[in-house]
Amino acid sequence: VQLQASGGGLVQAGGSLRLSCAASRRIFEFASMGWYRQAPGKERELVASITRSGRTEYAESLKGRFTISRDNAKNTVYLQMNSLKPEDTAVYYCNASSLVGDYEFYYWGQGTLVTVSS
Repeated sequence: VQLQASGGGLVQAGGSLRLSCAASRRIFEFASMGWYRQAPGKERELVASITRSGRTEYAESLKGRFTISRDNAKNTVYLQMNSLKPEDTAVYYCNASSLVGDYEFYYWGQGTLVTVSS
């Protein structure tokens, strides 16, 4: 499984970006997909996730600014980020998980850098 993240870049505070995560296989086969981020010197943290059924989950501090969505036809998951702040600067990673029997498998993309200038 390959996950290709794209859409990062440099943006001014208050601006918007949309990240994309294209999967090498049909995304409805995954139990869930999501975005994580890791800022310099900090641990990786969950940003948002979306299950096969469409249920979403967000980091509490990001609710209302970030929106995760999926397009099964394009095998792509998106993260719309609005009202960006300098503290949103991080490498954003795409994640997918699948269940096989009693086992859960995780897959990671290569990450895309988001830099928010003040």
